[in-house]
Amino acid sequence: MQFDEVVLGRRSIRGYKPDPVARELIEEILELAMRAPSSMNTQPWSFYVITGEPLEKIRKGNTERMLAGVPQSREFRTGQAFAGQHRDRQIGVAKQLFSAMKIERDDKDARQDWVMRGFRQFDAPVCVIITYDRVLDESDDTPFDCGAVATALVNAAWSRGLGTVINSQGIMQSPVVREHAGIADDQVIMKSIALGWPDETFPANQVISTRKPIDEAAVFVGFDGGGST
Repeated sequence: MQFDEVVLGRRSIRGYKPDPVARELIEEILELAMRAPSSMNTQPWSFYVITGEPLEKIRKGNTERMLAGVPQSREFRTGQAFAGQHRDRQIGVAKQLFSAMKIERDDKDARQDWVMRGFRQFDAPVCVIITYDRVLDESDDTPFDCGAVATALVNAAWSRGLGTVINSQGIMQSPVVREHAGIADDQVIMKSIALGWPDETFPANQVISTRKPIDEAAVFVGFDGGGST
């Protein structure tokens, strides 16, 4: 694919075929992703690529603990709950997804099942956990760099016909993830990325989230005689 085709065509995939993904293909994708820029070339990221029985144990541990009411234990700051326009966008994409899946507002069981999909890494055959070196924990550049490599990873995967969705639910029970992925103590868990072959029959996979317009997102300074719009 051309670059524009990848960026404009990529979307979050929440339903996957059970077909395995070859390790060699994942290595190719990671090699591309690691061309992402990082602060002073620190390359703070590591990848734990999980499939098979270890991934099933993570899914099981995540869902059991969440259903039992065990508090979440993500290892990065989440800040306050979204409000204002950020909350509006969150609700907007949720409405798109629920509509695609025909989940009614008062259908509590269907809504809970949808939420549990996230804790199961959307039943994808592969989960990639992005971590960063704990020695860099106080640097804001480090999570920024991890975001860059995550973006590069999902685009590289899409260019190879694979789908992904970046999510936090899959790592909300970090002790479970650490145990079954064998994550080293010198690493901080940043994000999880579900990865696999898209199931084109899964309704939510057709959802394309909207983006705010350029005139709302960007301020141009010094153009057209020095104006700021």
